[in-house]
Amino acid sequence: MADPYHNNVYHQGDPDGYGTYGEGGQDGYAYQGDYPHQEEDAASDATEGHDEEDQMYEGEYQGIPHPDEVKAARRAARAKARATADAVSEHEELAEQYEDIMEDCAHGRFQWTLFIVLGLALMADGVECFVVGFVLPSAEKDMCLSNAEKGMLGLIVFLGMMFGAFIWGGLADKVGRKKCLVVALAINCIFAFLSSFAQGYGFFLFFRLFSGFGIGGSVPIVYSYFSEFLQMDKRGEHLSWLCMFWMMGGIYASFTAWGIIPRYGWGFSMGTEFQFHSWRVFVLVCALPAIASLIGLTFMPESPRFLLETGKHDEAWMILKQVHDTNWRAKGEPERVFTVTQIKTPKTQEDEFFEIQSATGTAFQRWIVRTLMLTKLVMKNVISLLNRELRLSTLLMAIIWFTMAFSYYGLSVWFPDMIKHLQTEEYKSKVKVFHREKVKNFHFNFSLENQVHKEGEYIGDKFINIEMKFVKFEDSLFEDCLFEDIRSTETEFENCTFKNTRFFNTDLYEEKFIDCEMDNTTTFEHNKKGCHLDFEEDNDVLIYLVSFLGSLAVLPGNIISALFMDKIGRIKLIGGSMLVSAGCTFFLFLSFSQAAIIAWQCLFCGVSVAAWNGIEVITVELYPASKRATAFGVLNALCKLAAILGSSIFASFVGITKIIPILLSFVALVCGGVVALKLPETREKILL
Repeated sequence: MADPYHNNVYHQGDPDGYGTYGEGGQDGYAYQGDYPHQEEDAASDATEGHDEEDQMYEGEYQGIPHPDEVKAARRAARAKARATADAVSEHEELAEQYEDIMEDCAHGRFQWTLFIVLGLALMADGVECFVVGFVLPSAEKDMCLSNAEKGMLGLIVFLGMMFGAFIWGGLADKVGRKKCLVVALAINCIFAFLSSFAQGYGFFLFFRLFSGFGIGGSVPIVYSYFSEFLQMDKRGEHLSWLCMFWMMGGIYASFTAWGIIPRYGWGFSMGTEFQFHSWRVFVLVCALPAIASLIGLTFMPESPRFLLETGKHDEAWMILKQVHDTNWRAKGEPERVFTVTQIKTPKTQEDEFFEIQSATGTAFQRWIVRTLMLTKLVMKNVISLLNRELRLSTLLMAIIWFTMAFSYYGLSVWFPDMIKHLQTEEYKSKVKVFHREKVKNFHFNFSLENQVHKEGEYIGDKFINIEMKFVKFEDSLFEDCLFEDIRSTETEFENCTFKNTRFFNTDLYEEKFIDCEMDNTTTFEHNKKGCHLDFEEDNDVLIYLVSFLGSLAVLPGNIISALFMDKIGRIKLIGGSMLVSAGCTFFLFLSFSQAAIIAWQCLFCGVSVAAWNGIEVITVELYPASKRATAFGVLNALCKLAAILGSSIFASFVGITKIIPILLSFVALVCGGVVALKLPETREKILL
């Protein structure tokens, strides 16, 4: 039978100059083993002046195998397995050849540079999850938001991220990892910038939706992209280190929110139509990680594995040579030569058809053909995740992603909401109640806070330039009174009577008067328009502290999971972490104070992060290169759907009962943990 690669073998350079590895051997790779033969006089300047004893491997005396020996042993084991196998697919041959190439390229400066650039993109995703929650207390006053509008604003980002993960993940397998990530981050930056200037609720909602759509592509692309520059023995650990950037995103958002949002003087206004308060400055600052990653990506190459999958051999060869030379120069061995002469990669019929169709008709017709063909290929790739080989893995991963996200994001909303609820209950317990007080010709020049006035009479009184916070008047009479320059928070009048009373420059609107009677002499003059931030209000920094501590608590779990990912395996780490996290949720029954809730939140976040790291690593390893980003995008979209459901359901029980949220999270984590133990271990698996 003819070699299926025969027409697609790529030769680079002069074969006489590079030589070949395994030529005529069992594997048949056109690949040179270690280094080309050099004459004695051809020794580089880097080795000049050293004798043979100086060149001896320093671990030799401890009996530690030389890295080249370990590498040769791995290749021999793979060659033996290949020889005993009944049949080896062309994709498996490419995967083994690519693994050999990455081993010779080594792990060094190139991977660490890419690590920082992609980490910033992942950090931007973490920041995006916190932005709306931090600005909501200020934005609701700035835009007069109702409870329903606040709820929609909190969910719209996850909705955008859900669609973004699905679409960008699918496109990354057909268009390219780098190209899709650059466009996705650019969309995020543009719409984040526009949202900071949006004055109306509708525009702000629209811009945050598309900002989330852009950043939604970062997670599926980043992990797929980075994994394709890693050799097998480095993959689990370094993908886990990459996960730390999501934690850094939470810390960055919490810290900048605490430093910017309470500083109201940082904003400016142009009349009453355009307000740019400090929370809008915070929205702008949150776009900085995405901007930094976008700039860094301009200096990074496309994934060579993607290029090989799409038949672009020459580009892939040049990038692999760049990786090799960059790493070995940094290690002080610039004389090492990149010895690949041939890379065998088949060209699929889909690619040929795509090229034929794309080369016909007018520019508009070609765009239509490309778009339709691309959509068809993406959807075909999505459907292929349910074929016989991948169906079980996809089903198990879908259950694990959904249960983990449902519990994690649900509790992430429940923790701060419960703290707010406890604060409110404690605040209400200190309310001052005044019964049947009679006040006549008195000048109120001090603020009123956390008070209830029942059946009072206020005759000829003046309320001038004061603040009313959580004040309620019930069944009271106001006659010949003056309210001037009033700023109010959660203040209302119920079943009160107003006679000859004047309201001047106040924010006491119609909805704050419930079942009240007003005679014809009661007037409202120059009422403050819209909803305005209260510049005197002390901003509650506890929400920032809770998020900061929750993000910081992830650090120990990240370090432990990175160090043990390749030692104990992905499956045990995921299953164990989810089951221990389920146990942690039961201790929430014992949380009766704010401090206890914060402590259990930190414990839960610290334990559950190991499961997240394992899930993201194994998702990369279970799927072949042609479907890797697509599968990650589909599963991450399912994760965002679970986040929407979890946060909505858990928030609805705050102040009602904590039994249901705790039981829901416990059951979900146990189910996910048990299912995770059914997955195949992938730590010694070459990326297909």
